[in-house]
This record gives sequence, structure tokens and C-alpha cells, in this order.
Amino acid sequence: MKCLILAAGYATRLYPLTENFPKPLLEVGGKTILDHLIDDIDTAGLVDEYVVISNHKFAHHFEKWAAQHSQKITVVDDGTSTNETRLGAVRDIQFAKDALSLSDDLLIIAGDNLLDFSLADFVRYAQKKRASCIMRYYEPSYEKLVKCAVVEIDENDRILSMTEKSKTPKTNWCCPPFYFYTKEDAELIKRGIEEGCGVDAPGSFAAWLSSVSPLYAMEMPGKRYDIGNIESYEKVKKEYRGIVKG
Repeated sequence: MKCLILAAGYATRLYPLTENFPKPLLEVGGKTILDHLIDDIDTAGLVDEYVVISNHKFAHHFEKWAAQHSQKITVVDDGTSTNETRLGAVRDIQFAKDALSLSDDLLIIAGDNLLDFSLADFVRYAQKKRASCIMRYYEPSYEKLVKCAVVEIDENDRILSMTEKSKTPKTNWCCPPFYFYTKEDAELIKRGIEEGCGVDAPGSFAAWLSSVSPLYAMEMPGKRYDIGNIESYEKVKKEYRGIVKG
């Protein structure tokens, strides 16, 4: 299994902190955000390579970071240098697949989130389902729901419908940027792009996929810390205490 880490954004809301430095390498609790993520995923013992998808502006920072690790970490430079010319998360995933000729199951995560639970549990959930899976959590705020992907599910967690940034969300089940795709479903990303699925938000492909292949949504067993601006970054540094193992 390969773990693709989405890290090609420019984090403009965190300027000047991230004007010349990538958000996933900011430190929280003495470790970079990325180190918190991969140290946890490593506990499952199922990922044989981490692929960091970066833009051209920040690729050298990730390469320097990767060189300090024992895990196999490959940095892919998508060639963009500005927020205005970015490829978008879905195209970045396909770019990495093509660049490295990937034909594996894929765990895809945003590189700028912290969790207080283990993603290893999510991988095990997906393996039990033997299908592609995403995560979900209950979001009471309408203002937040219209800015994210929202799902309807049946009694077995199978997704009945999924919409990205809908003005009329059907449920309160919101989806964070963590995805597991079987190698068969990962091969459909190019088709999804060709058929017009959104490319900016990573959940856009999952929404498209749910209409052509079984997709399940695991309820998130803890809290996700999303660092969106300097205020939230300072708050996370004070509040985050690490991953609680179940």
C-alpha cells in the first residue's frame, strides 16, 4: 500500500508564516505535522512507501525533510509555483500515479491535519470492508457543512449520496480529507477527471466514485485539528496532546 500525502497547497491564509515554508512541516508539540501523521500510520505496518505531492515552490523543503527519515519517502513536484496555477488535489493524485507508475491500494491524506486518534484503525476498517472508504463525522454547523463534502449512508455505512460544498446539505455527516482507495478504484481517477468530477477538493473524486463503485464511510472516532490560519495554529499548539491509541 502507498500513502499519498496531499501537500501541494500554498496555505495563503497562514501568510506570512507559510509564504516561503509549507504548512505540513510546521511544528506542533516538537514534531512536524507530517511526522505526527506518518509515525501513526507506520504503526499499522501496511504502508511500504509515502509519497508527498508538493508544488515546485516547496518541494526542496520536503526533500530535505524526507532525507532525515528511515521510511521510504518520495517527493513528487507537480511543477506549479503559485496558488493561481495549482493543479488541484485530484489532478495532483493522478499526477503522482502517472509519475511513479503506481498501481497499488492508496491511502490518501491531507498533510496539514492533526488527529487525536489513529489512522491505522481506518486502514483496518477499509480492509474489513474490502472496498474503498472515507471517513465521516457529525457536524452541527450549517456554515461548516456547506464548505465540505457531505454524505448520506445506509445502515452498513455504504454511501448513498455524496456532495461537495452543497448549498443544501442533506445530512450532518461531514467528510474530512482522508481516503482509502482500492487499486481498482484508484485506476478510475483519470476517468473521473475526464467525466467532469471536480479537481480542487480531494472529496470531489470520492463523490464521483460513490456513483460507480461501492464506497463506505467510517465514523471518525476522535477529533481532527484543522489548521486554517495563524489563530487556529496557535490554538492547536496549545491544545494538541497527540494521538490516543485505542
